[in-house]
Amino acid sequence: MIIRQRTNWLKMLFIWKGSVLKKIIVQLSVILLFSLAIYFFKGRIFDYKVHLNPTIFTLLGLALAIFMGFCNSASYDRFWEGRKLWGLLVIETRSLTRQILSFVPNTSKVEKQEIVKLISAFCWSLNYQLRDKPGTEHLSGLLSPEQAEQLKGKKFIPSIILGFIADWLNEQHKKGNIDTIILTQMDHQLNQFSNISGGCERIYNTPLPFAYSVLLHRTVYLYCFWLPFGLVDTLGWMMPLIVLLISYTFIALDAIIQEIGEPFGEEENDLALNSICRTIEFSIFEQAEIPQGELKKPDSYFVD
Repeated sequence: MIIRQRTNWLKMLFIWKGSVLKKIIVQLSVILLFSLAIYFFKGRIFDYKVHLNPTIFTLLGLALAIFMGFCNSASYDRFWEGRKLWGLLVIETRSLTRQILSFVPNTSKVEKQEIVKLISAFCWSLNYQLRDKPGTEHLSGLLSPEQAEQLKGKKFIPSIILGFIADWLNEQHKKGNIDTIILTQMDHQLNQFSNISGGCERIYNTPLPFAYSVLLHRTVYLYCFWLPFGLVDTLGWMMPLIVLLISYTFIALDAIIQEIGEPFGEEENDLALNSICRTIEFSIFEQAEIPQGELKKPDSYFVD
C-alpha cells in the first residue's frame, strides 16, 4: 500500500506510482486511437452515419455512475474491514504479550520469549495464508523444530499456532503459574485472534459477486467506445480529448474497484500486510527484550 503526503497540485497530476494509470494505459490508448478514427471519418462506419444523441449518454452516464458508486462502496467496505481486523491484531498481540510478561511470574524469561515468538508466527502465518505463500523459511525461525514439523502439510496454520499458545497457557495453569481469572482473560485474547483470522478468511473466500464485476466492466467499455459517436458532431476536434478524459474517469474507477475489492493482495493499493507484521514483531519483541538483529523499526505499517 502506498501512502503519500499530499504534494502541490502540479505534482499530483504527474504521480505515477500508486495510481492505476499504468494498469489502464493500454485501454486508454486504444480508446484515444478509436476516437481519432471516428473524428477522421466524421462518425461514419463505411457509408453509414451513426447518429447518437448526446442526451442518451447523459442518462447512461448517470446510471453507470450510480452503479459504480455502489460497487465502489462494496469494495471499500471489504478493504476497510480488512484494515480494522489487522489494526485490531496489532492491539491484541501487544496486550497478550504484556499479560504473558506480567502475569506469569514463575516462568523463565527465555520460555516467555518463545511464546512471544509464537505470537509473531501467528501474524506472519495469517499473512502468508491470505497471500497463498508458504512462508516456511520465516516461520521456521520463530518456531521450535518440533512445532515446525507439526505444521508440515497443514492448511490452516494460524489456527494450529494458536493451539500451541493455548497448550502453553494450559500447562502454566496446571503448574499454578496462572490463576483461573488470568487464564480466562488470556483465552479471551486467543479468541480475538481466532475471530480476526476468521474475519480475514471470510473476506478472502467471499469476493464480490462475479456478475457485478462483469456487468460493470462491460458497461464501462461499451459506454466509452460508443461515446465518440455521440460527441463527434458536437465537439469536433476536441472530441478525442474529452472522450479520453471521461474514459479515464470510468475505467480508472473500475480498476480501483477491482483492486481494493481484494485487500490482501500485493498491489500498490492493497493492505501492507508485511509492514504490519514487521510492526507487530518489532513491538512485541521489544516488550519481551528479544534481540532483533537486523530488524529495524518500521517507519509505518501503511507501506509495504
